[in-house]
Amino acid sequence: MDGETKEKLINDLKNLVSDAEELLKATTSQAGEKVAAARQRIEQSLIEGKKALADAEKVVLERSKECAEIADDYVRENPWSAVAIAGAVGLLVGVLIRRN
Repeated sequence: MDGETKEKLINDLKNLVSDAEELLKATTSQAGEKVAAARQRIEQSLIEGKKALADAEKVVLERSKECAEIADDYVRENPWSAVAIAGAVGLLVGVLIRRN
């Protein structure tokens, strides 16, 4: 799973948590054993979901830092290769833009 996919998943989970919290607030006036039990399960799931979301964000941040450090090390060790790669990418982007 790439970084962009993980970030989208994290954002989707944040939206899900937010929606579930709104649902809980909207049903506070509802009575009954089944509603109370469902609210309790949802609240517990939200607590666990928030913890899992925080853990996922931490992992994505750590991996992003690792990738940045690897790229930085590569550029420092191979500056001319990095310049050539950047030039080739720039040329490719320029050709693609010009075609459109």
